[in-house]
Amino acid sequence: MFKALLLTQTDDGLAEANITELSEDDLPTGGDVTVAVEYSTVNYKDGLCLSPKGGGLVRQYPHVAGIDFAGTVESSDDDRYKPGDKVVLTGWRVGEVHWGGYAQKARVKADWLVPLPDGVTTWQTMAIGTAGFTAMLAVMALEDHGLTPDKGEVLVTGAAGGVGSVATAILANRGYEVAGVTGRPETADYLKELGASRIVPREELNETTKRPLETETWAGCVDAVGGEMLARVLGQMKYGASVAAVGLAGGAALPATVVPFLLRSVNLLGIDSVMQPFENRQRAWQRVSKDLPMDKLESMVHPATLSDLPKLGADILKGQVKGRVVVDVNA
Repeated sequence: MFKALLLTQTDDGLAEANITELSEDDLPTGGDVTVAVEYSTVNYKDGLCLSPKGGGLVRQYPHVAGIDFAGTVESSDDDRYKPGDKVVLTGWRVGEVHWGGYAQKARVKADWLVPLPDGVTTWQTMAIGTAGFTAMLAVMALEDHGLTPDKGEVLVTGAAGGVGSVATAILANRGYEVAGVTGRPETADYLKELGASRIVPREELNETTKRPLETETWAGCVDAVGGEMLARVLGQMKYGASVAAVGLAGGAALPATVVPFLLRSVNLLGIDSVMQPFENRQRAWQRVSKDLPMDKLESMVHPATLSDLPKLGADILKGQVKGRVVVDVNA
């Protein structure tokens, strides 16, 4: 028997979460590796999955949410993994369509797992999680498109969130000047501790402008906001610079023009962490294990247990979760 935060539907069609004892026979079929989960985390998608209507992501109840987890292989029908191997899972719609990490056991496909990088613990891997993995993919994409520290200042929007926090720490550790955008003035000291060289109040970029181009300011950008802010930032990018788009906290619409692309050769790079091929996943995890200073990582983390998840899910949807949350599923 093992514990899980199980989502079930009530008579009125809404979901409710309760910590429940399950057996391995309750785990969905179709996976070839059983993992003893040690840690999970809380992402925006997790908040949606935990919401009363499942955020449009959960297809069937009962359900176990949790789009990330790290733990130890208990059994495997795939030769790539054996009992005792430490593994991490992010993406592949686990926690949405497939049962996820808010339980002490999970059964998944071997193709979805990645071996832990050398010297990185399961706790650290979940402190990084999808947010940190996505941040690393964004930095890699920007550097693959020519970004180097000598090019100038790099903007990170939504800097106090999970992706933004890790992106700020990675970029600063790699020698970049980082400008962190936040609408929460109380997070300024936190962002500076992560390495941000200056803080940009959200109001400065939230207002739309009729000018398709503004002063060339940013050598690169990791954008977790989208919407009007992304449209505004595109007009402020330096010639040939790139924006890595990782989120839509500010909305899915993009009220922009094509002028920055045509006159300044700006690149808009889409970053997807869910369906990344195995080779890119390995590359990103190896990079993040080296490029993210672990002391900075620890300062971002808030501990949690399965019983904390319903409230944390609601909080993250309101933008009230700072940094990263590590969920000890065995606590």
